[in-house]
Amino acid sequence: MFSKVYSAALNGMDAYLVRVEADISEGMPQFLMVGYLSSEVREAGDRVRTALRNTGFVLPPKRIMVNLAPAGIRKAGSRFDLPVAAAILASLEKIPADSLKDVMLTGELSLSGQILPVTGILALAEAARDGGVRRCIVPEGNAAEGAVLDGLEVIGVSSLAQLIEVLRHPEDAVPVRVDTERLLREQSRAREEDFSEVNGQAMAKRAAEVAAAGMHNLLMIGPPGAGKTMIARRIGGILPPVTLEEALEMTKIYSVAGLLPEQTSLLAGRPFRAPHHTVTPEALAGGGRIPSPGEISLSSGGVLFLDEFPEFKRSALEILRQPLEERRVCISRTAGNYIFPAKCMLVAAMNPCACGYFPDRSRCVCTEQELGRYRGKISRPLLDRMDICTEVPGISYGDLTKKQENESSAAIRKRVETAHQMQQERYAGLPIYFNAYLNGNQTELYCPLGEKERKLLKNAFGKLNLSARAYYKIIKTARTIADLEQEDRILEQHLLEAIQYRLPGGTYWGRGV
Repeated sequence: MFSKVYSAALNGMDAYLVRVEADISEGMPQFLMVGYLSSEVREAGDRVRTALRNTGFVLPPKRIMVNLAPAGIRKAGSRFDLPVAAAILASLEKIPADSLKDVMLTGELSLSGQILPVTGILALAEAARDGGVRRCIVPEGNAAEGAVLDGLEVIGVSSLAQLIEVLRHPEDAVPVRVDTERLLREQSRAREEDFSEVNGQAMAKRAAEVAAAGMHNLLMIGPPGAGKTMIARRIGGILPPVTLEEALEMTKIYSVAGLLPEQTSLLAGRPFRAPHHTVTPEALAGGGRIPSPGEISLSSGGVLFLDEFPEFKRSALEILRQPLEERRVCISRTAGNYIFPAKCMLVAAMNPCACGYFPDRSRCVCTEQELGRYRGKISRPLLDRMDICTEVPGISYGDLTKKQENESSAAIRKRVETAHQMQQERYAGLPIYFNAYLNGNQTELYCPLGEKERKLLKNAFGKLNLSARAYYKIIKTARTIADLEQEDRILEQHLLEAIQYRLPGGTYWGRGV
C-alpha cells in the first residue's frame, strides 16, 4: 500500500517541503530509501525499524520502499525519522492515511521509540505554513518554538506511541499555545553592567548612544585601560526592544545553528557576541560542508563586538565588508547558495598603535614604520564602513576616583527608544528597522537636506575627501542624531556632529576616512 506525508528540509536559513512516500509490496524482503540522501538520512531506516519494533510494531517480510521527494535536492539530518515511521505505519494501515493529509512531521527517533528534538524547527514550521500545511507534529522539546508562528497548529509528541495516538485521534490533540506579546514584554536585560559605572568619557558615551539609536557601526580608538571595552559591553543595555519580526528572525538563526537555549521558544533580547581575535574567517562569516550561521549572523539584530580590532586576521576582517554593506552573508557551495542575515551593529575597539599611547610621544615608543604597519592591518574600505569613529582618551585619576552621579543605562535607553519609535513610524511597511539599514536611494528619500545643510556637506565632502559611502553614512548618522532630539528635519548641528565622527579616523589614517 502507498502512503505519503510531508516533512521539511533546511537550506541555510530557509526550508522547503519534502514529500515522504512509502510503499509496501510483495517481493524480496528489503528496506530501501531513495531521494538523494545523506548518510544520516539513510541510517533512518535502521532507527525506524528498531523504534517500531520496540513500540510493538514488527515490519513484515516485504519490500519496503521509501522515497524523499524532490529527488534533485540533497536531504541531510536526522529530522526525517518521524515522517518515515508515520508513512510506513500508514502503509501498514496501523494509522488512518487521512490523518496525514495536510500534516508536516519532523523529529529524530531513538531506538526505544522516544522522539528527540531537532534544529531549525521555526524555519521548518514557516515553510510548512507557507506551503499550505495546517498542522505540524514535532518533538515535544521543539513545540513551543514552532508555536510562535500564527496560522499553524503545532502539536508536540514525546514518543512514537504518542504520535500514533495523535494520528488515530487527531480531534483530541491539543495544539501548543505561546503568548509572544508576553515574551516580548518580559524580555530580559542585563542589569549588572550599567553606564552609570563609567566615569568620564562623555564623548564616547554620546557616540555609543547615537550608534545604538540608529544601529550604526562604531569604532573606538584609545589607549589601554581607557574604558573602550567597558563602554562596548554596556551598549546592549541601551538598545531598543526588539519587534516580533526581529525576534522571529533571531530565533530562526539560533535554531538553525543549534544554539537556541532549552525551554526557549522566542529570543526576545538582542544578542551580544564578542568572538576572540583568533576567530577564523569561516567561524565569523559562517560555513562548513553544510553551511551554518557564523558570528556575523548570530549577532544579527544586536551587537558584534570585536575587541583588539587590528589583532584579528586580515582575511577575517575583510570578510566583514560585504555583509556590513548588504546586511546578509551569501555562502556558495557546489550544492547551492546559502544566505544568512547580517543585520548587526559592529562595535570595534583598538589601540592607536602597537604600544597603545600614540600620539603621546612622551610614552609612545613606536616608529613611523611600526605605526604604518599597525594601522595598515585595518583597510581603508573596512574603515569606510564604520559610521562613527570616536577617540576614547586615557582617563585621569580625578575622573576615575571622583564620586559622581553618572547617567544610567535606563535614562539613555529611554532616549534611544524614543528615537527608534520615530524610525518605526517613518519606515512603516518596509523591512527597515533602523536608519543604518537605508540604501542610497532610501537615504535621499527619507533624509532630505535643506539648502544650508547641503552646502555644509558639500564643503565637508571636498575638504575631507570623502567617499560616496561616507557621504551617505554622515546623512544617516545625522538623521539618527535628529531623531534623538525628536526633530523632524536634519539641521546643521546634526550634520556637524555626524561629520565630527569621521574626523578621528582622519587623524590616524589621513583624509578620506
